[in-house]
Parts: sequence; C-alpha cells; structure tokens
Amino acid sequence: MNRIYESMLEGIGGTPLIRLSSYSEESGCGIFAKLEFANPMGSIKDRIAKHMVEAAERDGRIKPGATIVDNSSGNTALGLAMVCALKGYKLKIVIRDTLSPEKIKFLKALGVELVYADTSLPPESPRSYNNLAPQVAAETPGGFYLDQHNNRENNAAHTLTTGPEIWRQMEGRIDVFIAGIGTGGTISGVARFLKEKDPRIKVVGIDPAGSIFYDYFHSKTLVRPSPYLMEGLGDEFLIGCVEFDLIDDILRIDDRTAFRMTKELARREAIFAGGSSGAALWGALEVAKRTGPGARIATIFADSANRYLSTIYSDAWLTEKGMI
Repeated sequence: MNRIYESMLEGIGGTPLIRLSSYSEESGCGIFAKLEFANPMGSIKDRIAKHMVEAAERDGRIKPGATIVDNSSGNTALGLAMVCALKGYKLKIVIRDTLSPEKIKFLKALGVELVYADTSLPPESPRSYNNLAPQVAAETPGGFYLDQHNNRENNAAHTLTTGPEIWRQMEGRIDVFIAGIGTGGTISGVARFLKEKDPRIKVVGIDPAGSIFYDYFHSKTLVRPSPYLMEGLGDEFLIGCVEFDLIDDILRIDDRTAFRMTKELARREAIFAGGSSGAALWGALEVAKRTGPGARIATIFADSANRYLSTIYSDAWLTEKGMI
C-alpha cells in the first residue's frame, strides 16, 4: 500500500481478513473471512487468472496474440479479461445461459467474446458446459484452452499466495479452514499450504445441493447432477483440481439457505458479498457448532454482491425462482 503499482496485475492479492464480530460472539468461536472481492476485478479468481497465464507463458505453451479460451461462471473470465487486456491476448469464454446479467454486462464491456452453453443439456452432451470449451478452443485460430477446472496451476496460485496470506494474518492459529468447492483450486491450494504448516488444521468444503462432490466424497458414488442457482460452486463432473485427499469433510447447502445467509451477512456485518460467501458463512457456523467454543475458523468470501443485484438481492427474482 506504500508504493505505486505499475499495473493492475500488481494489485492482486494482499486482501484483508476480517473478524466477523456478531457471528463470532454468537457462536463462541473466532470466525474470520478473507475478503477476496478486494482484488482489482472483484474476486478471488484474479489470482488464478494471472498465475495460470504467466505459467503458460513461462512454459512456452501460449504464443503472442493468442486467443485464450475457457469456461467460467464469470469471475475467472473477468480476471482473465484484465490479464488479456494487459498482455495483448484475445479472450473467448464459454458461460452457462443462467449467468447473472451483471456478469454478462461486465464481460461484454471488457470486450470478451461469449459462447453460451445450454444448461438443460445433460452433462454427457458434447455441447454441455464442461465439454464445449475444448471444442471452441480447437475451432478458434490461435486458440489456447486454459482449462481452469483441471489445470493444477490453479491450485498452485493459492498455495503460493492465498494460503500464506491467511497463515500470516491468522498468526498461525487456525483450527479449521472452510471454502466452497468450485474448480477446487482455492480449497485444495490453500489446504496444501496450511496442512504443511500445521497438519492438525481441518479443511471443510461446501458443495451446493445438485452438485456431485458431496456424494463422491462421502460414498465414492457419482450421482446424477441436478440444477441449482448458486454460481461458482459445485460441478456435474469430477474435475482435476479438486484434491479430495486434502479435504477432511464436505457439507451440503441448498440455494435457499445460501441466499438467506448472504443477505443476512450484509445486514449484520455490512459485508456485501456473493452467494458463495453466504454458503461459506453457513459452513463456518455449522463447524462452530461441532467444534465448540474457542475454535478459530477461517473462510473465504470469494466475490462481491455487485454481480448479483438482479438475482440474489432481488426479491422479484427470488420469488420467481421459488426462494421466497
């Protein structure tokens, strides 16, 4: 904070960690949240966008003037839009057709080419969300498929930055780390660093009802996914960045509970965050009940509410979706 940055890329990371006073007092535990919406493009995904592109540059896998292609629920796409603008790459992103209008407007304003995936298609369809991006990359001249869901540089970004920051800010006193599971990079990368520092730290993932991670973790069964409204969490396939061996437990949350906690967070702590943050808060409170008083619990608030003003923060939308 005491120097001039040469570009937006240097502003990534170093986000604040906040003690959630009302929830800490209510639960008898110390509950701390890392505010990742303080990154330049407003989410934790700025970290992986920069790291994955620069890793590909170092390895010679990406060429000058390339078109980077990936699928994203919006936040990684926004981070990549910043990185591509500064490094001279084009960007093409596969998104679900249920993405919030705010994210779509942000991406279009940044000149990102969008390809819409039909969420009504079954996971095995070649045009489904997870299967479409590699095809788009192959069909794009100079296309480079970044593959955030299976690219372990995603995890490495958090082992190198997010994990050490949490450890320092918590002064090494952490009992439980909680994070939503989207690509799996955040929870796995942070878990690797924290467990190397202190193997006693427990790591708990949060998975939305409708995703497959919860069932696979607890019973090694692959259930058929079902639709859900939360953005940025869960998946319909097993993906390469989720390192289940680093996770001690996974909790399941439904859309209604996540959205209720997200709005409550704004009222009680004046933290205006997205739906995955409400899910993470719920997870922290559930863990606090199980651990008992005195535990120190750290979590991630991944993005800002400004991406969800017409969805989570709209009573009309919530009513339409059966949440009210």
